[in-house]
Amino acid sequence: MESKKIECDTYNYYGSKPEGEIQTREIHKSPSARVEKSRQLYFETKSSASVEFPYWYTRKWEELEGEIPIVRRAEALKAGFEHLTPAIFPGELLVLGKSHYLRGSYPMPWLSEAFFMAHEDRLYKDALEAGKVSADEVTTMGQGGGNVTKSIGNVLSIAGKFGLRKEEMPILLDVAKKWHNKSVDDVGHKYEQLVPGYHEKEEIMRAVICMFDSGYTLPQGREVMNYYYPLQYGIEGIKNICDEKLKQAAGYPGMDRIYFYKSVYTMLEGLQSWIKNHAEEAKLMASLEEDENDKSEYLEIAERLEWLAINPPRTFHDALQLVWIFHVAVLNEDAISGLSPGRLGQVLYPFWKRDMDKGILSRERSLELLECMRMKFTELDCFASMGVVGGVLSGNTFNNLCLGGLTKDGESAANELEMLILESAMTCDTPQPTLSLLYDEKLPEEFLLKGIECTKIGTGYPAWINNRVAMEFLLNNFKNEGMTLEEVRAWSIGGCLETSAGSWMPLDLDGVTHYIPGGSAPATSVGVHFISLPKVLEAVLFDGLDKRTGRRVYPAHGYNLESYEEVWKAFQEYFSLTVEVLTLTNNIQHDVWGKISPSIINSMLKPDCLETGKDISNKGSRYNRTFNVEICGGVNLVNSLASLKKNVFEEKNFSLATLKQALEENFGYISALETGSYSLTEQKQTQNFQTWLKTHKQCLDAPKFGNDNKYVDNIFKEWQEWFSGMCENYRSLYDEPLYSCQISVSTHGPMGAVTLATPDGRLGGTTFADGSVSAYPGTDQNGPYALFSSATCYNHASSQNSQLNMKIHPSVIKGREGARKFLEMIRAYLRKGGFHVQFNIVDSRMLKDAQQNPDKYRGLMVRVAGFTQYWVELGKQIQDEVIARTEYAEI
Repeated sequence: MESKKIECDTYNYYGSKPEGEIQTREIHKSPSARVEKSRQLYFETKSSASVEFPYWYTRKWEELEGEIPIVRRAEALKAGFEHLTPAIFPGELLVLGKSHYLRGSYPMPWLSEAFFMAHEDRLYKDALEAGKVSADEVTTMGQGGGNVTKSIGNVLSIAGKFGLRKEEMPILLDVAKKWHNKSVDDVGHKYEQLVPGYHEKEEIMRAVICMFDSGYTLPQGREVMNYYYPLQYGIEGIKNICDEKLKQAAGYPGMDRIYFYKSVYTMLEGLQSWIKNHAEEAKLMASLEEDENDKSEYLEIAERLEWLAINPPRTFHDALQLVWIFHVAVLNEDAISGLSPGRLGQVLYPFWKRDMDKGILSRERSLELLECMRMKFTELDCFASMGVVGGVLSGNTFNNLCLGGLTKDGESAANELEMLILESAMTCDTPQPTLSLLYDEKLPEEFLLKGIECTKIGTGYPAWINNRVAMEFLLNNFKNEGMTLEEVRAWSIGGCLETSAGSWMPLDLDGVTHYIPGGSAPATSVGVHFISLPKVLEAVLFDGLDKRTGRRVYPAHGYNLESYEEVWKAFQEYFSLTVEVLTLTNNIQHDVWGKISPSIINSMLKPDCLETGKDISNKGSRYNRTFNVEICGGVNLVNSLASLKKNVFEEKNFSLATLKQALEENFGYISALETGSYSLTEQKQTQNFQTWLKTHKQCLDAPKFGNDNKYVDNIFKEWQEWFSGMCENYRSLYDEPLYSCQISVSTHGPMGAVTLATPDGRLGGTTFADGSVSAYPGTDQNGPYALFSSATCYNHASSQNSQLNMKIHPSVIKGREGARKFLEMIRAYLRKGGFHVQFNIVDSRMLKDAQQNPDKYRGLMVRVAGFTQYWVELGKQIQDEVIARTEYAEI
């Protein structure tokens, strides 16, 4: 079949098209020389997997057959930590990591060993043949930044991201086999088959209507850390608390408390060994070092670690190191994405202010320590399947550091340390930790303008969050668990954009009590993970079939679809069935997780687990209504419904049968999966192009969300109100109602890839609109304020979040006047009731050049959907979508 390639050499603009050379970002800053060396080392490093931790974990687990499960788990984790090879890298001021690699992680077969079992033959073959791969192909590994995309030489590629030494592969496969029929995945799968609707659930997963199961994939995360107990008591102090609690728990009722406190104590012993092993490594490094300054730094590291293995911190540097130790410790006990440090600048401010007042800490040293912290967070990797790492996370770990908001007493919580955190994000512009500014009218203008300055560097952070909308959601969501106005002010963002409950903890320092905020709820996104709304609509139009595979996903709905109301009703029924079966099976998976792989470190940190002697999976946290329903492609759904309503049922421009044929024939274009182009800017026509030209134009011309058009905005409002309400019909395993969550992360890429063309004119295989209230690329034609009106056509406090991504040309917000205009635009949206907005400040032509010449742009970062990532580490699906987003050349 002959085809014709259509290339669009223009981009989607609002306002005048930029002319001349590609414009770079206005603000450029640099980190300290020490940190710049660390960053360059990071750029040269590949993501690496180790089997060290899983080997020792599994060995100890097998030794303790018959032990109380949570105690057995604690002993296995302790063995893993004790045997981690210590590694300290040159110039580090903060130490310890997930493994001995700079960008290291490891698989957790106790959660799921299925990938390794299913690919055993191929992995063994790779281990034997990897050395035969030509050295000429080594350079291709650099195309993905730190991603190890193919096996090379002595290194095997795992999940398209991690490199594993081939001699470790037999060990990994041997360890994985030991978890066959014992992992959370296997045991959960055994019992979820008993659930009514299990058959539909499996077909939903095959059709990629749901992105992934959460019980064994990412059972924790999308939550906020609480660092209070180690900062206040130190590790030995927490062990003493466990001793006292054990004595009190020795009687009836609640014998499980004994096992919990025993497990926490055991786990802390493992952390102490881990810390002390690094102290010994620092001493060894000092003994080998000839430079006196470097020797002194290694000895200081050793002394600090020896102190923190037992005691609470003495200084800001101590406190920052201890916070980091516990952050990594939690990451090492589970597969986690989105473990957020929360409002860290407010947590550490008492230590920082004391050191500054004493004259033992300078602003310059503070900034360098914060830059070092940014590098440590950026080095984190999450080991999961390719679908999760690439299709959902885009290699990101979502460590969200929040700024601003209100104090316990309702005053501005912004402080000098947070100003330095913003500065460090400009001098050391790395993906992690991402920043969110909790906007409130009480925040000072100087602080907000600092946030604007940081946004203008083009890294996509801070995201701007409506503090009052979040508080309203949390008060409504946790009212039955005792949430108060004072307590709700301690909230923060967990993960990329998940609103998470917090509490004020009384930190006593030098006889003064400081109330610091910290997370007090478990993972806030562990419900139904990402339902593809356009794919559900596709199933409606084709009576329950997945046209890509030809398999039946849903029972025939029985409607003739002779009216818009019938289409909408059939969609509601299929969507409700999807939520029902996924909730039931998800509850089983998470119950099994709590029995086989319960959280111990994270539970110990979260109020009120240590007080009650209950871990997270037994509702030990203060707030437990944290299960949600996540969606993707909402704007494409609504645009498609508007097109159906207008073109088919009102104006009768074509019949539904004609539209369905047009969708199956992709409006006369070759599928994006064949062309490798995932937006509308570059596509290839087929011979049937002229047949569907008029139909396609009518679909594209139908009302589109993002233009302050009541026709489509009213459909969007109806969808939002129905969705948020229906979620409460389903309950988590904690017997709490679910709530709605509206973020896309990177799922709009792979979910778009498996979906036919849609009635809004989107082509088959192309990426959906990002976020939840972002316009589909190129369809927002009436300017930012029209987009704001569409986005706020419903109450954002009815959902855990909403997500608006915008792209602005750097020239529009240049200078102080441009900065103030930018701030007023953000204010206007948030004052209208918007929950969230974030920006790419970039010339689209630069992104296209970076796609074609990645080696020139190793440090280029962009905002995707709730997170920032290096451009070269994003998949092409997401790159194409970001390029295609409307670029505002006027605001």
